[in-house]
Amino acid sequence: MFRIVMATVLALAVCWGCTTSEQQQQGREFYLFVGTYTGEASKGIYLYKFNVSDGTTDSLGLAAETANPSYLALSPDENYLYAVSEMADPSEATVSAFAFDRQEERLRYLNSVSSQGGAPCYVSVDTNGRTVFAGNYLEGSLAVFPVEEDGSLQESKTVVEHEGSSADPSRQKQPHVHCTYISPDNRYLFVADLGTDELKTYNFYQEQVALATKPTYVYETEPGAGPRHLTFHPNGEFAYLVNELNGTVVALDKTGRELHPIEIVSTLPEDYDGAISGADIHVSPDGRYLYVSNREDLNNIVIYAISQETGELDKIDQISTGGVHPRNITIDPTGNYLLVANRHSDNVVIFKRDMETGGLTPTGTELNISQPVCLKMAAAE
Repeated sequence: MFRIVMATVLALAVCWGCTTSEQQQQGREFYLFVGTYTGEASKGIYLYKFNVSDGTTDSLGLAAETANPSYLALSPDENYLYAVSEMADPSEATVSAFAFDRQEERLRYLNSVSSQGGAPCYVSVDTNGRTVFAGNYLEGSLAVFPVEEDGSLQESKTVVEHEGSSADPSRQKQPHVHCTYISPDNRYLFVADLGTDELKTYNFYQEQVALATKPTYVYETEPGAGPRHLTFHPNGEFAYLVNELNGTVVALDKTGRELHPIEIVSTLPEDYDGAISGADIHVSPDGRYLYVSNREDLNNIVIYAISQETGELDKIDQISTGGVHPRNITIDPTGNYLLVANRHSDNVVIFKRDMETGGLTPTGTELNISQPVCLKMAAAE
């Protein structure tokens, strides 16, 4: 009972803080970075100005030319951006560091280091901005990179290689690391492995910029689930994991290093028998709603209300993404808008978010950009 009461108090405090922040941020502009798969029509990372008062954007063009920047991460002070180069050949796969020049409104290249594996698909930064983590899909490994004072990266300090397989013979013959997510308290790195159906916890020692090479806890999903991306509730007590292969979301309760399931819910329509491909997952800034994207035949965003006392989910709606293959979604810092990157239809669609109901309405504005796959926002001031 004490925990439930405290969770309620914390949730109310979070919501009140977010509401105040949202009121203060009305009319503000943010920078929007778009990572892409490169080719004839795309050259790297693109930059936009996004106005949260009306959802309009201004294109600032190509911010940095780089190969296949399919996942991006910003430093806590938003002065540096890190991007994977998702190349299948490990000799070409890198993590690159850029300094963000707000006056020039461009990214300045700092350096690149080997990702230590093929097809790096995720990159993250610890809450101190001193350590970068990357996940390599093909090798099923993760790598740790110390950050220099100027924001550049040192060569990998630690590489952890997963072992094992799981139930799906076409997708789970070997490990496939798909997410390296640092805990809100900066003490643990949670690693989702699609190939082994595991969510592993590694101790992170921030002062030493060091990661334990053996997991201290492992949550095993349902066989064939395919864990992909993880996100946390603002209160730090609840986490949510989207499974790519069976289209489910696991609500989790965090106790120290351990994540225990609260419930498992489907993102699929009733009696659905089409292709399944869960993708991205985010909690609204006020902690009241969860948004999950589905690709393949569905191409939708599923919306859940979150119980602030228990972390349980209540499905309230699903809406078309206005495109094909919604690889990544993001919610602007004020919570007013949700943006979705539709990779196969070459567009980023902007939705107005109802702060009370959590519902989404297309604004009619979309960005035409080749193969968008990752969206990140930074303050413009």
